[in-house]
Amino acid sequence: MRPDLQTADAASAGRAPRGAPAALLLMIAALCHGCAAPRAGLAGRAAAAAPDAPLVQVIDDPVPLDWRVVITPADRLRLARIEAAWADGLAAAGRRFAAAIRAEGALLDPAAALPRPDLPPGPYRCRLVALATGVAGGAAVPGLAAFRPWDCYVDTEGELLTLVKQTGSSRPAGRLWPDRPTRLVFLGAAAPPGPGAMAAARAAPAYADNPARDLAGLVERVGPFRWRLAMPYPVPGVALHVYELIPVPPAGPAMRNLQPH
Repeated sequence: MRPDLQTADAASAGRAPRGAPAALLLMIAALCHGCAAPRAGLAGRAAAAAPDAPLVQVIDDPVPLDWRVVITPADRLRLARIEAAWADGLAAAGRRFAAAIRAEGALLDPAAALPRPDLPPGPYRCRLVALATGVAGGAAVPGLAAFRPWDCYVDTEGELLTLVKQTGSSRPAGRLWPDRPTRLVFLGAAAPPGPGAMAAARAAPAYADNPARDLAGLVERVGPFRWRLAMPYPVPGVALHVYELIPVPPAGPAMRNLQPH
């Protein structure tokens, strides 16, 4: 066999030809070493990834701090008509309920709002006074109806306050946004009604999830340790729902000493 053919055949078979130069032997060894080393494919690169990488990325979705971003067009219209709601409700109450309106004092005075409207977090006694439009479904309705106090709670959620009515048949719940120096904007919803203990288990839907249950109103401070939540046109036939909010003092010896004897 010709020497040059013997050398080529030996190289293709991976064997060193007899009498081959040292440089040629080193080159063949390097080529064979490269062929024997496996290449790292996709699986190899994935295995080399950090083992602690999360499978699900949680993205924080904070509540907007401007109520104008959250409010629905229907509730924006209701809030814009709150002065008309006060006028309709007080006019419908008329002379028949004049004494009751005077007895409520600043609670039913549209111009009674004071600076610093923020409510301290904690439990409250909340009492509803409803001012009707005078007609609902074609039938006359009383111009004013006052109800017994129930339990409410004010809490913090990030930079906002929340207000929840915990007991009673009508149970609004929502958030409070800063607005003017004398008022906060309430946007929330009413919990579905239910009999007895079932009512407490029914949570209010999220705002704007069920337009039929959405509520909007203004929170104002109307006296020392006295606030109100006024919601214009909350249901057909009613001009205003006005909730009086009175903080519940903490129980303890110091508070008991302040009670009149």
